[in-house]
Amino acid sequence: MSGDGLRIVGLGGCTPVGRDVFASAAAVRAGVCGFGEHPFVIDTAGEPMRVARAAWIDASADVADRCAALLLPAIDGALRVLSTADDVSVRCGLALALPPTRPGRPHDLAGSLLAWVSRRYPGRFGTARAFEAGHAGGHLALEAAVQDCFAGAVDVCLVCGVDSTLAPETLEWIEACGQLHGGGADNNAWGFVPGEAAGALLLASRDFARARQLDAWGEVVGIGVAQEAHLIGTGEVCVGDGLSEAFEQALGRLPPEECVHNVFCDLNGEPYRADEYGFTVLRKGDRFRAASDFVAPADCWGDIGAAGVPLHIAIAAICHRKRYGKGRWSMVWASSASGERGAALICAMDFGEE
Repeated sequence: MSGDGLRIVGLGGCTPVGRDVFASAAAVRAGVCGFGEHPFVIDTAGEPMRVARAAWIDASADVADRCAALLLPAIDGALRVLSTADDVSVRCGLALALPPTRPGRPHDLAGSLLAWVSRRYPGRFGTARAFEAGHAGGHLALEAAVQDCFAGAVDVCLVCGVDSTLAPETLEWIEACGQLHGGGADNNAWGFVPGEAAGALLLASRDFARARQLDAWGEVVGIGVAQEAHLIGTGEVCVGDGLSEAFEQALGRLPPEECVHNVFCDLNGEPYRADEYGFTVLRKGDRFRAASDFVAPADCWGDIGAAGVPLHIAIAAICHRKRYGKGRWSMVWASSASGERGAALICAMDFGEE
């Protein structure tokens, strides 16, 4: 990534602990837990599965409907700054992060969601792409947004992600893989709590934001994307090579005299992820104020997969605006089961700062 970063001019989100991005950020800061029992899916021990569910969505709704119910309000929030009549001419791109193919996920989830968005915002998006890579899909979408904006293909780009792991087939598959927290007779303490959520960011160049007098929440300064060869579930030892490469790319944009003050990530209780981050910190920890002082919102809203990156970036920007961050430089990283690794360096700014 070269040149100026992209300004974050709009935020949106919808999670089990908040129906907008600001309520969700406040809930994470307060440590509010959105976990509960699934209304009808039980584990192999005969107990209700523990999940983080958006309670206002009907428990029997299918994955596509659940994702649409989460994604559309998140997009509404992020696009609110472009709601005036004279902004219909703004060339807007869409980059959408989605879960990968898995049991319980509709084959044409991308097509269904893009059709919903198109009906909600007819003619708004000139380009639309989907990245079906799970947790790190948001970094792939972010990278595409940067390329499109700097190439002049669009004026602004909406980067969003949505995921729901609450289909019965998905929950049963997670348990069969030994990844469900508390699942089965062994009460797996090293699994994760399945969740669902959506997040959205509206990004614009610095010049466009100034010309439109759009207040920026922060700036995406550096992005790193890499591939890890040693994947979870294969029995191979992962020493964080892929994540370290992603960190190195993103940290290349951090001024030499600065350090990363805040870390937001998709750690979810699985030892594989914690080990990977530990090895990465051994290599890159000198660029961090305190790499072990991270925020992992999965403790509140469960594992939200592809929705994580835009939401984590949003709460990174909010924590500085609300004055409870440790400083203005934040790192957001994510790790996909299929090997994609991503890191983003975010520079937050004061309200109205140029």
